[in-house]
Amino acid sequence: MKINIKGPIVSNSDAWIYEWFGIEATSPNMVSKALEKANGEDIEVEINSGGGSVFAGSEIYTAIKSYKGNVVVKIVGLAASAASVIAMAGKRVIMSPTAQIMIHNVSSRASGDYRDMEHTAEVLRNANDTIANAYRIKTGKTQEELLALMDKETWMTAEKAKELGFIDEIMFENDLQLVAS
Repeated sequence: MKINIKGPIVSNSDAWIYEWFGIEATSPNMVSKALEKANGEDIEVEINSGGGSVFAGSEIYTAIKSYKGNVVVKIVGLAASAASVIAMAGKRVIMSPTAQIMIHNVSSRASGDYRDMEHTAEVLRNANDTIANAYRIKTGKTQEELLALMDKETWMTAEKAKELGFIDEIMFENDLQLVAS
């Protein structure tokens, strides 16, 4: 069975607006329903998303990571931001040679006085720590190494993602053929 993670990662309460306008998006409820339907059979999660809600992404990551069946994640275009967190839930993560992964710090909008801004900064640092956990579990890198990559907003080709442990395999690597001249 295939589960698509496409378009923005949105909360369950916001998903209806995307459906209303016919805009592709992914919510935790959509993924949970698909996992229930799969009922333990092997699944393939196909990702092409620029990310979105960190909390919806966390819920989707947790649902996929908790799934009892075998899960293969295929990154076919972009797995950025919250979508990169979701990608880490696969037992095996495969990436197209034309795709990219992007990891970065969580961002937010806030208003208020200095106390509100300090509070928001603390919330954002905590969110960074929690999503770095998904990367740490997959890559084996230290929290400090991952937070440094997130601070830089790191874009990874398939080769770089494999080198750093974010993926296990690059699609079509065995398809290399010599071109006769």
